[in-house]
Order: sequence, then structure tokens, then C-alpha cells
Amino acid sequence: MKVLLDENIPKKVKLDFGAEYQVKTTQELGWGGKSNGELLGLLTLNDFEVFITVDKNLKHQQNIKKFSVTIFVLDAKDNRHSTIQPLIDKVKSHLDKDLKQEIIEIK
Repeated sequence: MKVLLDENIPKKVKLDFGAEYQVKTTQELGWGGKSNGELLGLLTLNDFEVFITVDKNLKHQQNIKKFSVTIFVLDAKDNRHSTIQPLIDKVKSHLDKDLKQEIIEIK
């Protein structure tokens, strides 16, 4: 399963996923600084199934149904690895299920 971490997610989060996930960051793909619409288009073109962000405004800015991706919005007080890491276990529990074109908020 291909997972993309938004640029607002610490790179260390990649280590929180097991070998069964192919996790990339926007920075390593050269997609840093892209608008959300542009980024979602790139996700779709490159067969990513999951996008993880802390951008709570994304659901108000984009018509998610246009993109074949599941978006996880992490509701965290900050984006430090120590804060984000516990939420990744919750994300991974969703990855075992059938994913849909939707936004899932993780608290």
C-alpha cells in the first residue's frame, strides 16, 4: 500500500509504518510546496492510496470525491513526532479495512 506523508508530518513518522507499507514524504518526491489540489492530483497519478496530513482545512478546500485516495487528518496539538506517533497506530488500524474516497479524522 502506497502512503504519502504531507510536508507538515515529521519524516521520522515513516519509521512508524511496517514493511508492508510503501511510505514516502512529499519532500523526497520533490512535491514540497505544492497546493493541496495539485498534490491530490499527483497522488492519484502516482497510485497512492493514502495521504496523511495535519491540515484540518483540507476538507473545506477540496472536493475529495474527485480523487481516488483516502485522506487521514491527524488532530494533534502540534506536529512533533512524539505527538503524531500515537495517532499513527490508529491510522494503521484503518488501513486493514477497505478504504474509500474519504477523509478520516484521527484524534
